[in-house]
Amino acid sequence: MSRHLFTSESVAEGHPDKCADQISDAVLDTIIAADPKARVDCETLIMQGTVVVTGQITTTAYANIKTIVRGVLQDIGFDNAKDGLDWETCGVLVSIEEQSPDISRGVTGAHGETGAGDQGMMFGYACTETRQLMPLPIMLAHGVVRELAGARKKGVLPYLRPDGKSQVTVEYEGGKPIRVDTVVVAAQHTEKADEKTVERDVVEKVVKKTIPRHLLDDDTKFLVNSTGRFVIGGTLADSGLTGRKIIVDTYGGMASHGGGCFSGKDPTKVDRSGNYMARHVAKSIVAAGLAERCQVQIAYAIGVAKPVSFMVDTFGTGRTSDSRIADEAVKLFDLRPGPIIDRLNLLRPIYRKTACYGHFGRDDPDFTWEQTGLAQRLKKSLQ
Repeated sequence: MSRHLFTSESVAEGHPDKCADQISDAVLDTIIAADPKARVDCETLIMQGTVVVTGQITTTAYANIKTIVRGVLQDIGFDNAKDGLDWETCGVLVSIEEQSPDISRGVTGAHGETGAGDQGMMFGYACTETRQLMPLPIMLAHGVVRELAGARKKGVLPYLRPDGKSQVTVEYEGGKPIRVDTVVVAAQHTEKADEKTVERDVVEKVVKKTIPRHLLDDDTKFLVNSTGRFVIGGTLADSGLTGRKIIVDTYGGMASHGGGCFSGKDPTKVDRSGNYMARHVAKSIVAAGLAERCQVQIAYAIGVAKPVSFMVDTFGTGRTSDSRIADEAVKLFDLRPGPIIDRLNLLRPIYRKTACYGHFGRDDPDFTWEQTGLAQRLKKSLQ
């Protein structure tokens, strides 16, 4: 039986790119809470002691963006300029324009129907590897960085600083995950922290607390701060930019990606709503027992409500033909942006918490695209 290794990565909430994502989504949340009809495309750039917030926003609401930025950085734990940012003293620059009228006229089309806010292709994926119907490597990688942040904030490992990454390599046999081969963790720490202590603590108090014991064995490799130390990190080491961790945000590389990011975008942007709906459909297909693996593609043209294409690929695991599943799915799921927004209840300030630990596979009632209430109806229609 064939064997192979597959690796996925996740990054901590203090990673510069993830800081940028959280700020962009916090701005979106503040605006959409007061003005659900707002058009928001918010981009954030971070480097050392400066945060730049820019983009196109059309709204009747007021948002104190500088206060939002400082609040996010404080929540993450950036309280020391030696780490690159101090939430109280960092510079915040804001440059915002209104949405292009050419885009606006396409989004609100004839008869008030919501057109797609951009062209592009969106992908959704689901599989039976985990309870959440997500690939195992990305779920384990998210779990490690989430536990790393918890150990820092709860004082379990008080020498940790906000930046960090995890990478988990899973061994597959016959297409099924059987064990964890390698765990790589980059954990930023203070200057005085002993490197061996950091390595031991991260393995024992973070990794082994997160990854199920039956997936680890004597041959599993643990690599913590493999250069020996990780003191200079955060925005001192790297710039951060909204939307640069799109594989972390989705399926860890296990599925295709259309290229558009999610954070900072209101749900008329199909980069966000279309990808959420694609996951909703793919997960419903797998939850219905119609396939062990499923990838859905939806493609849109700017200003046009109806998708230009829809595809289902079950990678040979489908209980019936992919074309038949696709035909029934489009009857059950309305893929136009307006009905997607209504069905998934997307005009709510729920987006900042999507910016870390992935947009999919989360046990949170606000993540409506994870619900599978239509799975049995889809199954029945294909009997």
